[in-house]
Amino acid sequence: MHILLIHQAFTTLDEPGGTRHHELVRYLASRGHRVTVIASPVSYLTGKQTVAAYPSNEGEAEFVTILRPFTYPAWHRSFLHRVFSFLSFMVSSFICGLGVHGVDLVWGTSPPIFQGGTAWLLARLKRACFLFEVRDLWPAFAVAVGVLRSPLLIHPAEWFERFLYKHANQVVVNSPGFIEYVKCRGARRVALVPNGADPDMFDPTACGLEFRRKYGLERRYVVLYAGAHGLSNDLGVVLQAAEKLREQTDIAIALLGDGKEKPHLVAQAAEMGLSNIQFLGPIPMNQMPQALAAADACLAILKPIPLYKTVYPNKVFDYMAAGRPVILAIDGVIRKVVETARAGVFVSPGNPVELAKVIQLLASDRPKGQSLGLNGRHYMERYFNRANLAAEMERVVIGAMEPLVPSTPDIPQTPFQQ
Repeated sequence: MHILLIHQAFTTLDEPGGTRHHELVRYLASRGHRVTVIASPVSYLTGKQTVAAYPSNEGEAEFVTILRPFTYPAWHRSFLHRVFSFLSFMVSSFICGLGVHGVDLVWGTSPPIFQGGTAWLLARLKRACFLFEVRDLWPAFAVAVGVLRSPLLIHPAEWFERFLYKHANQVVVNSPGFIEYVKCRGARRVALVPNGADPDMFDPTACGLEFRRKYGLERRYVVLYAGAHGLSNDLGVVLQAAEKLREQTDIAIALLGDGKEKPHLVAQAAEMGLSNIQFLGPIPMNQMPQALAAADACLAILKPIPLYKTVYPNKVFDYMAAGRPVILAIDGVIRKVVETARAGVFVSPGNPVELAKVIQLLASDRPKGQSLGLNGRHYMERYFNRANLAAEMERVVIGAMEPLVPSTPDIPQTPFQQ
C-alpha cells in the first residue's frame, strides 16, 4: 500500500518535538508499505526553518520519502502569522502532493486543520481513501483558550471541521476523550490509536549525571517540564509555585522546550528573581532520554479548561517510559491513566499552592517517587507501548480501505473505557 501523509509538524528523532508519526511511519515501512510524507521545513516548536525547503526529498528509510515544500516561517510572531503559516503549507503541500503518484490512502492529521482539507482534496483527486487523524480538538481548543474569538472565523472553522469528519473514510483519535466529540459531529467510523512511547528509548535506572552537570543540578531535586511553552501550557503557574519554593534551595524546576510564550516567561522569572527556575532550550527526541533521566519528577500541565479533560498528552507517556513520577496538573482521561497506573500525583490545574506542596512532598520522600515512576514504566509497557500501537495503526489503515459498515464499532477498549 502507498500511504501519503500530510503533516506540517512532522518531526524526526533528531528534531525537537513529538515523534509519534515518525515512529508510526517507520513501522509501516518495515511492514512493506510505501510511505510518502509531506512536511514543513519549519519547526512547529521553535518556528524556525530547520531543513531545506522545496524541492527537498529525504530518504528517511527504505520505502519512506519525506518532502518538505515551502512554508511561511514566522508562525510564532502572532496568531495572524501562524494562520499565514498554516495556509502557506496547505497550498504548497497540495501542489507537492499532486506530484506523488500511485497513492492508495491519504492520511491527514489535525491540528492544523487546514492540512486536513489538503488531504481530503488530494484523496478525491487521486481516488484514494481519506483517513483523518484528530490529535487535538480544533477549533474547539482555540476557542476555549481565547485564541479564536470572532464568530466570523469560528463558524466557518466549525463547518470545515464537520465536513472533514463526515467525508473521511476513517477517523482516528489519539485519546478516548475525543471519541464522542467527533462522532457527534459526523464521524462515521472512528478508531482509537492512543499516544504512547517507545520503552526501548528510555532506561528507568539511568540518573542523567552528564545532563545534571551541564546545568549545575547535581545535588538538587529536579522537577522537569519538557514540551511547548504556549498559552495552553499554563507555565505561569509553575513560576508562581517556584516563588513559593524559593527558600528550598535543594529544589530546582527546569522548563525544557520552546514556544511563543517562552520570552515572556523568561522575563517574568527574572522580574520575580527566581533562581530555582532554569529555562533550557529544545532538544531532539533522541536526546530526551538523557534529559528525563536527570529528573527526579516530571511535570505535565495545562490550563484549567474543561475541554482539556479530553486529552492524552504525549509527554506523560514519555515520562512514564523514563520511570519518573508524573506531577499531573491536568484533569480528565489522562488523570485516569496516571492514577490507575499509580504513576504520579494529581494537582488541581491552575493551583500553584497545591503544585508547590506536591513538589515538596515528593522531594521529601524520594523512595515514594521512585516507586511511582517504576509503576508508570510497567503500566506504559503493557498498555501504551508504541510498537503495539503502531501495529494497531496498521490494522486501522488497512481497514480504512474496506467498505464502511456503520453498525460495526471500530474502537478498541482500553482499561479506562471498560
